[in-house]
Amino acid sequence: MLRIAGLAGNRGRNLMHIADMAPGGAEVAVVLTDDESAPALSAAADRGIPTEVVERGDEESHADHEERVLAHLDDYEFDLVCLDGYMRVLSGDCLDALPTVLNIHPSLLPAFRGEDAHQQALDAGVRTTGCTVHVATEELDAGPIVTQEAVPVHEGDDADDLKERVLYRAEFKAYPRAVRWFAEDRVTVDDDGVTVEGDEAGQFPARRVVSDDRSRTLRYGENPHQDAALYADAASDAASVVHADQLNEGAKALSYNNYNDADAALDLVREFDDPAAAVIKHTNPAGCATADSLADAYADALSTDEMSAFGGIVALNRTCDADTASAIVESFKEVVVAPGYTDGALDVLTEKDNLRVLDVGELSGDRGALTEKPLTGGRLVQERDDWVPTRDDLEIVTERAPTDEEIETMLFAWRTLKHVKSNGILFATGTETVGVGMGQVSRVDAVRLAAMKAEEHAEGKSAEGAVMASDAFFPFPDGIEEAAKSGIAAVIQPGGSVNDEDVIAAADEHDMAMAFTGKRTFRHD
Repeated sequence: MLRIAGLAGNRGRNLMHIADMAPGGAEVAVVLTDDESAPALSAAADRGIPTEVVERGDEESHADHEERVLAHLDDYEFDLVCLDGYMRVLSGDCLDALPTVLNIHPSLLPAFRGEDAHQQALDAGVRTTGCTVHVATEELDAGPIVTQEAVPVHEGDDADDLKERVLYRAEFKAYPRAVRWFAEDRVTVDDDGVTVEGDEAGQFPARRVVSDDRSRTLRYGENPHQDAALYADAASDAASVVHADQLNEGAKALSYNNYNDADAALDLVREFDDPAAAVIKHTNPAGCATADSLADAYADALSTDEMSAFGGIVALNRTCDADTASAIVESFKEVVVAPGYTDGALDVLTEKDNLRVLDVGELSGDRGALTEKPLTGGRLVQERDDWVPTRDDLEIVTERAPTDEEIETMLFAWRTLKHVKSNGILFATGTETVGVGMGQVSRVDAVRLAAMKAEEHAEGKSAEGAVMASDAFFPFPDGIEEAAKSGIAAVIQPGGSVNDEDVIAAADEHDMAMAFTGKRTFRHD
C-alpha cells in the first residue's frame, strides 16, 4: 500500500480528496502544515489522519525549519510526498531526504508559473487552462511533469471562476490519477524526466480528452422540464444529423428527441447497399425495407406498422425523389433524413410547415470505431457493432436447410435487428420487416410482441412463412413454440444456450430451418 505524507498550506482540499478516493489503495499517513490555523488540520482529523504543525519562527532560517519538518515526518512511514498549497519551495537537501515529492499547480505548465496563475491565464487571453502535477524541484513550478488536465476558459470568467473550475474539474482528476500511477508502481522518475508505464494511446487509450463545441441550445431535452443543448465534433467528416443542413428553414428546430431518433434512423439505413427506407420511433424501427426503388422501400417499411410510424422519423439511403416524398407526406412525420433531395421532392416536402427536412450529404466519412455511453462517474466505451453475418458465417443446425430466399431474408433481418432494443425479435419476409418486438425483458415476450405487431398492425403482410431473427440465443424452446403459432418458417439467432439442443429439436418439430450466427447483437441504448 502506498502511504502519503501530505504537506498542506491551507484547506488541503486535494489531499482530502485523495484521502477520500484512496486511488490505487493509497492512504494519507500524515498531514503536516506550517500554519496552526490551517483548515486542513480539522479536515484531516475528521478523517482520522494524524496531523503535525511545524510553524516557522520569526528568526528561524529556511534550513532550520526544514530540519524540524523532516524530524516530525520521521515518525511516520510514507512512500510519496504530496504538496497541496504548501507555499514553500523545498531545498535540495530536503528533497534528497524525502521520497519523490509531487506538487500540483493550477495551470498547464510551463505557462503561468508562480502565484496568481488564474489571473495570469485571464490576462493572457487563453481559452484553455488547467492544472499540472509535477515532481517538485528546487526551482519553482519547474519539475518534470507527471500529468495534466485541461479545462476551458469561458467569456466573462474571473479568477474565482477559474479557481473553482480548475479545482473540481482538473485538480480533482489529475492528482488522484498521479497518485494511482505511483501506487501501481508505474512511474519512473530519473534524470530524463518522468515515464509512466501503460499511459499508451491505442483504441482504448489510458486517458481520453474529449472536446466538443456547443452547436445550439435546444428547446428542451427528452422532456419539456429538461434543458438541453447539442454539441458538435467539428473534426467529424461523417454524414450526420448533427452537421446536416435543414432545408426548410421556416420549420421549427429539431428537438433533443428528434436528433436522437434521426441519428438512429440514419444509422439503420447505412446498413444497406440497395435502396432502403426506415421509420423510427423512440430510436426503434417501426419498419424497414429495401427494394428496387426508394418509393417501394418506403411503402414496405411503412406498412409494417403504420400506426406506430405516426409522428416518426423517416431515413433514406438514396436521394429522395418526388414519388417517395409524396408518400411520406400522406401521414404525419416529424423529420426526413436523406443524402439529398430532388427539386420535385423538396417542393412536396416543404409544403408541410413543420416537417423537418435534413440533408446529410453523401453517406460517407468515418463515423469512428467507438461508441460510448455516459455513466454517473464515468462512461462506457466500446467498439461500434459493425459486424454482420454473410452466408458463409451461418451454421445450419436444423434438419431442414433454409432456402436461398430465406437466407437472403435472414441477412436482411439481422442488419435491421442490430438497431432494435434488446431483447429484440424481428419478423421479416423478403427484404422488409413484418413485425418488430423490441425492448422486452423476456425473449418469449418479444416474440409475442412481434407476432402481435405482424397480425394486428402490418398491412398486406403476414408472419406465415416469415423469418424470425433474435438478437441473442433462445434460452428455452418456448420462443420457438410461440413463433410456430404465427407460422414462422425459419430462424436466425446466435446460438450458444445450454439448451440449444432443445431449441433445435423444437424447430425440427415444426419443420423450421434455423441458422446460428455465433455472435449476438444486443442493443441497450
